[in-house]
Amino acid sequence: MASGGSGGILDGKIPVFVFPVQIDFYLEDQTTHKRVVTIYNPYEFDVTFKVLCNNPKKYAVVEPEGKICGQKCVDIVIRHVAVSLQTVDTTDKFRITLFEEGSNEMLGRKDILAVLHAGNPDPQSNSLGDKQRKALGGVFPSLGGGGGHTDGSGGPAGQSRDGSNPNYIACFVAVVCILALFLPTYCEPNKAPSLLQDYPWLHLSLNQKLVFAYVLGLVTLAILRTT
Repeated sequence: MASGGSGGILDGKIPVFVFPVQIDFYLEDQTTHKRVVTIYNPYEFDVTFKVLCNNPKKYAVVEPEGKICGQKCVDIVIRHVAVSLQTVDTTDKFRITLFEEGSNEMLGRKDILAVLHAGNPDPQSNSLGDKQRKALGGVFPSLGGGGGHTDGSGGPAGQSRDGSNPNYIACFVAVVCILALFLPTYCEPNKAPSLLQDYPWLHLSLNQKLVFAYVLGLVTLAILRTT
């Protein structure tokens, strides 16, 4: 895989929607040595995808190539097979590229980072990730599995989402994301007394705000597509 970074805000003809935007493995928690990455295709046409890595010897990717039908999504399983103290705090890169079906023309690509951390994960961060994945399922309720992939439990990937009205869900998620972005940032120095200074649990980290901003972008796209 090329080592260069993205060429711009939109690297290709269409944006590529992937969750999570970073893969976190933890040395002492074996359950985190296998992660599921969901690739979404909210468009009306079919696409093919390919997953590459700058350090393929450290990872095993289940079905790194495949097809995603229009309005569908697939789950790919990535296993860290070189977990050791020597690889802690090292960062690798996965590149997910979408192509026009039946040709080698690139439609878009997205890079996601993979990091092996020491210790165990924060339970709060795991809960936040689960909520964000469910929120994306609510935003795109019609995105079911497309391509015959399986998730980590062996069941069909991309199970059909709840058939509730996406407009209400998308608006609710958008409001939650906007409110989260207005909350104080944990790393910012307090320049003036804040009404929330007595509530440290309402101070979000920069990474959490980036995730909320990413979800807000997906929600905005869903709202625009249904209006």
